[in-house]
Amino acid sequence: MKPHIALIALLVRDYDEAIAWYRDALGFALLEDLDQGGGRRWVRMAPGGDRQFSLLLARADNPRQQAAVGDQHGGRVGFFLHTDDFQRDFAVMTAKGVRFQETPREEPYGTVAVFEDLYGNRWDLLEPRQP
Repeated sequence: MKPHIALIALLVRDYDEAIAWYRDALGFALLEDLDQGGGRRWVRMAPGGDRQFSLLLARADNPRQQAAVGDQHGGRVGFFLHTDDFQRDFAVMTAKGVRFQETPREEPYGTVAVFEDLYGNRWDLLEPRQP
């Protein structure tokens, strides 16, 4: 297998609140939740249970990491959640309390709207245009 990105670490304040939000608001599946001792856990979640790529929820455990929770990309959109039905997922996510920062818009690359996760990290919900 060729190299590929398998995990992206996402700093969180608390494992359980992050698991609940990503599961309930975005429909992510909990792939692993393993105790590593000392209050640390190996927590992987992925949209739709995808096993090729997942988020590693990493609890911030020092002041520098705690300061980065919610601002891991300096205020820019740092995560891109693709969908095959923008209107469906926009409606579901809105009903579940996801905070969209704008109304959906059409771009040359697809239909998109920016939302924030529970910590303030910015994400795009994106339905890419078919070539």
